[in-house]
Amino acid sequence: MLRINKYLVGKDTDIIRGYLRRRNWQMETSPTGLWYAIYQKGTGPKAITGKMATLNYKVWLLDGTLCYSSDSLGQKKFRIGKGGVEKGLEEGVLMLHVGDKARFIMPPHLAEGLMGDGDKIPPRSIILYDVELVQISD
Repeated sequence: MLRINKYLVGKDTDIIRGYLRRRNWQMETSPTGLWYAIYQKGTGPKAITGKMATLNYKVWLLDGTLCYSSDSLGQKKFRIGKGGVEKGLEEGVLMLHVGDKARFIMPPHLAEGLMGDGDKIPPRSIILYDVELVQISD
């Protein structure tokens, strides 16, 4: 099982690197495998565990399919550290200050996993989040 997981992680990494190369994007990678780039710096408070985060966002598959967007669904609000959102989104938001805009590419283990979300994100999908941290509150 470990060998299969290593193989799949390697394959996902190759797909993400190819995607970045085609778009000429530079992104960093966290120890968990989250790819990230903060492309606009804000001046507000930093996100911290336990606070409520409010985001404007768009979620795409790497084939360009737009899955979800705050434009049609409203802003995403969640308490940081309490789950309810993708692991990669929680990890990424903790890197941000209010006003920051960032891109996060999440391999399946940080996104919707083996099963997908049962709606617009298929099983084992790599997803791209484009986010703006709008507010941090109690």
